[in-house]
Amino acid sequence: MFFISSAYAQSAGAQEANPMISLVMFGGLFLFMYFLIIRPQRKRQKEHADLVSALAKGDEVVMTSGLLGKITKLEGDYVVIEVNNNLELKFQKVAVHAVLPKGTIKAI
Repeated sequence: MFFISSAYAQSAGAQEANPMISLVMFGGLFLFMYFLIIRPQRKRQKEHADLVSALAKGDEVVMTSGLLGKITKLEGDYVVIEVNNNLELKFQKVAVHAVLPKGTIKAI
């Protein structure tokens, strides 16, 4: 009984919140999420798509797994990479992390 009376006392003095303030807060939260999370992620996706579409035979690349190699063949969504003199591996194009400057593999 002690708690019920204090609950009534708190609700009697409370004022109704303006619904516009809630809408502005949700809008601000959405803008915050868009500019800090969604927009940069879309930019990275676009840059990666441009990188993958620009791949060519002879490019030296780093895969997402850290593997270094030279592209010997492009087959649709796949790329064949020469890792060693007689060792070729096939990967999906989307697994390419970066294109290295020519001669990087020999320098390592």
